[in-house]
Amino acid sequence: MEVGALQQMLTRLRQVQEDLQRQVNQVAVEASAGGGMVTVKMNGQKQVLEVKIEPAVFADKDQEMLQDLVRAAVNEASRRVDEELANQMKSLAGNIPGVPGLKIPGCFSFLLTNS
Repeated sequence: MEVGALQQMLTRLRQVQEDLQRQVNQVAVEASAGGGMVTVKMNGQKQVLEVKIEPAVFADKDQEMLQDLVRAAVNEASRRVDEELANQMKSLAGNIPGVPGLKIPGCFSFLLTNS
């Protein structure tokens, strides 16, 4: 590969990284557990933004059930963030010539920590 083409590809990769970071900052997902008894809202950096717990959960005074519901809602929200970011990465990677379906293990954590 010639130097000019490599530089052009690196420039495009930087642009893709910047685009992805902007999209990560805009991601917000919501997930619930227990039929909506616990709802969690999470951003693209997997920070929990909001937790809603229906009053009926407290009426049972079942600490273990509440812990299970919160854990399930957080795990589902995390899975949805991963899914959303993977979909966005696919569309961005498709715009890089010669790199269709780019898959780089740990790419999201690298992009988040180096921005």
